[in-house]
Amino acid sequence: MKAKQLELEIYGRVQGIRLRNIIKKFANKNSIFGFVKNKKDGTVLIIAQGNKAKLNSLVKWLKSNPGLAKIQDLKIQLNHPKKEYSDFKIIKDKNFFLDQLSNFFNLFRYTFKIPAKINKIPIHIAIIPDGNRRWAKSHGLSAIAGHYTSGSYKNMKSLFEEAKDLGVKYMSIWGFSTENWSRDKKEQKAIFDLIRKSVNQFRKDAQKEKIRFRHLGRKDRLPKNLVKKLIQLERETISFTDFNVQICLDYGGRDEILRAINKILKSKSKPKTITENKFKQYLDTKDIPDPDLIIRTSGEQRTSGLLPFQAPYAELYFTPIHFPEFSPKELRKAIEEYAKRQRRFGGS
Repeated sequence: MKAKQLELEIYGRVQGIRLRNIIKKFANKNSIFGFVKNKKDGTVLIIAQGNKAKLNSLVKWLKSNPGLAKIQDLKIQLNHPKKEYSDFKIIKDKNFFLDQLSNFFNLFRYTFKIPAKINKIPIHIAIIPDGNRRWAKSHGLSAIAGHYTSGSYKNMKSLFEEAKDLGVKYMSIWGFSTENWSRDKKEQKAIFDLIRKSVNQFRKDAQKEKIRFRHLGRKDRLPKNLVKKLIQLERETISFTDFNVQICLDYGGRDEILRAINKILKSKSKPKTITENKFKQYLDTKDIPDPDLIIRTSGEQRTSGLLPFQAPYAELYFTPIHFPEFSPKELRKAIEEYAKRQRRFGGS
């Protein structure tokens, strides 16, 4: 048999809506073999074997959200079949009652935003969204396409929603560093155009969901029309406390510290001594708690100067996944890893 095999894992509203049945119906109609099963974490696993065209049609069909499904993430892996299937089956729990109970519980949990219990949730997560250009190159696309895929508001919104649902209070995203000015002018413009568009889309949700927005970084070098929108959004959301989003634009850790020092030097009421808490009041992150978890995508294992004064005890999580593919499920994995760690803060 020369058939290909896909392993697909789908995440979202995918249990308790008879999705397994309609997947089986589609598979039987299109001569696709294998099985579908619900997983305990609320996802659905599909092993599908068939020719390339049939498997491509399955992926395209799943992306259309068949039936009552709302698929937020679709992980696809091509591998060599270890076993050949002659039909397509639904694998259920041996106990029918338990299978249905688990099925509907996961639908209830998704509908009412009840996450699987995680014992320890970081208050503040900072993300270094690396790998846009590498992802684009691997897909034969331009660097700009990578930015538009990862930085689209739809993609960012799904991460904000997952973080908020899990109990995270602050999320910081590094969008443009002080070093990024060395990039091609067209790429810079594309990034700023994308951010401007995302700010416009985010504005409605910020008002509806009571999300406070802050810009971290310099404002003197960014496009003036973008700065105007950032300041407007900061003012409109200043009283909100339900969730906090920070975007780092023209941000560099050393630059932030130097700007804080210069603010102190220019201050009319210079403090005689500088304590750690006093110094924090001159940073961009004034009144924002220090990050508990820093996530960097695309395999690089360094923080590149993100929040250096604020993050000496932040837990670091590095993933090889490029940011355009960093989904809500991947965010949950990072938080689950964080929950396993014991934070000592210099103690024994």
